[in-house]
Amino acid sequence: MAYKNALRATLDEVGSIAHFTGRFFRNAFYPRFEWNELLRQCTENGYRSLPLVGITAFIMGLVLTVQSRPTLARFGAESMLPSMVAISMVREIAPVITALICAGKIGSSIGAELGSMKVTEQIDAMEVSGTNPFRYLVVTRIWSTILTLPILSVLAMGISIWASWVGVNIKDAVSWDLFYRQVFESLVFSDFIPAFIKSYFFGLAIGVVGCYKGYNTEKGTEGVGQAAHSAVVVASLLIFILDLVAVQITDFMGIN
Repeated sequence: MAYKNALRATLDEVGSIAHFTGRFFRNAFYPRFEWNELLRQCTENGYRSLPLVGITAFIMGLVLTVQSRPTLARFGAESMLPSMVAISMVREIAPVITALICAGKIGSSIGAELGSMKVTEQIDAMEVSGTNPFRYLVVTRIWSTILTLPILSVLAMGISIWASWVGVNIKDAVSWDLFYRQVFESLVFSDFIPAFIKSYFFGLAIGVVGCYKGYNTEKGTEGVGQAAHSAVVVASLLIFILDLVAVQITDFMGIN
C-alpha cells in the first residue's frame, strides 16, 4: 500500500510540474513582457553564478588531466590527452556539471525566494493589486535560466580546456598553440551542438522546478526550506534524465 501511495504521489507531482510547464509556455511570449525583471534575473542567475562555475570547471579540467595522464602514459598515448579532455568536457562533463551547480545555487535560491513570498502572502497581494505574479515572478525567472545556462556551459568548456593545458604543463612544457591545435583537430561541430542544445533544456528544468516548488509552497516558513531542498533534488534528477535522453537521441541520429 505504501508503494502505491508513493507512486501515486510521484505521478501527481509529475503531472503538476507538466501543467506548470504548460502554463509557462502559455505566458512565455505575452506582449507586455517584463524586460527589466528579466535582465535583473539574468544578472542574478547568470553573472553571479559565473565565479562558482568557473572555479569548478577549472578544477574539473585540471583533475581530469592529472588523473588521466598516468593511464595514457602506460600505453604511450600521452599525445591523446588534449583530445580526450576536450571531447569529454565539451560533450558531457561541462554541460552536466554546470547544470548541477546551477540546480544547487539557482534552483534553491528561486525556490526559497518564491516560497518566502508565498508564505508571507506577497504573491496574493500582487494578484489583488491587479499584477499578474506568474508573468512577473515565474516567466522571467525561467527565461533567465534558459538563456544563461548555455552561456555558462560554453564558458565552462573554455575554462576547463585551459585548465587542462595548465595540467599538462605541470610536468611537461607544451605551448598553448600546439595544445590548441590538438584540441580543435579532435573536435567537430557535432560535438558542440548537442551539448549546447541540451543546456537549454537543463535551464528549463532548473527554472521550472525551482519556480514550481516556490510558487506552491505550503506549511509556512517550514515549507520554504522544503521547497529549496526539493527544488535541488528534483532539478538534479531531471538533469540526469534529460542527459540520458539526449545521449540516446544523438546516438540514434549518429552524432558521435
